[in-house]
Amino acid sequence: MTEALLYRKLKAQQVQCHLCQHRCVISVGRRGLCGVRENRAGTLESLVYGRVVASHVDPIEKKPIFHMLPGSRAYSIATVGCNFTCRFCQNADIAQLPADRGGMIVGANTTPEEVVEEALKTGCRSLAYTYTEPTIFFEFALDCARLAASRGLRNIFVTNGYMTPEALGMIRPYLDAANVDLKAFTERFYGETCGARLKPVLETLKAMAAAGILVEVTTLLIPELNDSPKELQNLTAFLARELGPATPWHISRFHPTYRMTDRAPTSPVTLEQARDIGLAAGLRYVYIGNVPGSTSENTYCPSCGNIVINRFHYNTRVNLIDTNRCAYCHSAVDGLF
Repeated sequence: MTEALLYRKLKAQQVQCHLCQHRCVISVGRRGLCGVRENRAGTLESLVYGRVVASHVDPIEKKPIFHMLPGSRAYSIATVGCNFTCRFCQNADIAQLPADRGGMIVGANTTPEEVVEEALKTGCRSLAYTYTEPTIFFEFALDCARLAASRGLRNIFVTNGYMTPEALGMIRPYLDAANVDLKAFTERFYGETCGARLKPVLETLKAMAAAGILVEVTTLLIPELNDSPKELQNLTAFLARELGPATPWHISRFHPTYRMTDRAPTSPVTLEQARDIGLAAGLRYVYIGNVPGSTSENTYCPSCGNIVINRFHYNTRVNLIDTNRCAYCHSAVDGLF
């Protein structure tokens, strides 16, 4: 165990965690909503520091990150736990394990040095903190990120965006990119389906963009829950206005899983309509995911319309010159290439 960062001691040995926007007040012997931070005699401890439950070499496009180092590999790690309770969780076997298994903590003891060395040995150009919510293993992620940056690796958070400004401020010097799940654009959806609130996620998105972090956004479209044209118009208008038209938006297809098996996968027609809505809002880069073979994962030059990054089953061909210019018309393409 490792003493947690970002908490405050209260009366009667209670503590208040300031890592995520739940800001849990935790009594002795109890844990926060994430299930992996526990009050032990008035000291908040992380139960998952170095307890890596998943580690893989992934295409960076799998995160998905499309506008940084396309075609490269990201060394991806996670611990158990999450601060959301999404009924459609696609990694519930590890993300919801403490909640579903009586507080169980599993994972191989690993050091930041081992993580970074493995990333370098396998030819990765970045570390991705993913699969579960990286905020809940923040102490370990921060130590890995510091070391990774010193060794020339980029750092990526794949996150629900529920971190506090204090947490974002600590990781910011080492964080190059983030894919943020903007799960819907209503407070009702967040409250009923995820056990959280929308507003803090929007504030995190704006703060990340203002801090110069490359932000990509993913929305999983769930039939009849968050896929209405009006909601998507509001969502994409927010992205274009507050984050900027260069913000990549990934529309992901829902498949029944975990505690949401009562509805069919998202219709391809709905996905295409959502893409049209994003483009109409002024977003330059709108992608459709979870649809194998879709041409909507290609990056098109916003000036001439030619394909500048061609993607097929995680195989990537880049048609850029001078790092970030279209090979056809020489216009700039947004990203860290």
